[in-house]
Amino acid sequence: MFGLGMQELIIILVIVLVLFGAKRLPELASGMGKAIKNFKKATNEPDEIDVTPKKGVEGEAGKEEEKSKGA
Repeated sequence: MFGLGMQELIIILVIVLVLFGAKRLPELASGMGKAIKNFKKATNEPDEIDVTPKKGVEGEAGKEEEKSKGA
């Protein structure tokens, strides 16, 4: 994994502990897990976006355009 040995991983862990403290590590880990989960979800979703207007929105938009044209 990226050419990192056990010693390098331990050094990185110690640096993270010093920077963020032991209390914030669970928060950081959970945030990273959620970010990875959302990224995987986004990559698996289809690329298509439905842009067809709904009937209620279209009717209201048409009424507003008619009012602005008549004024």
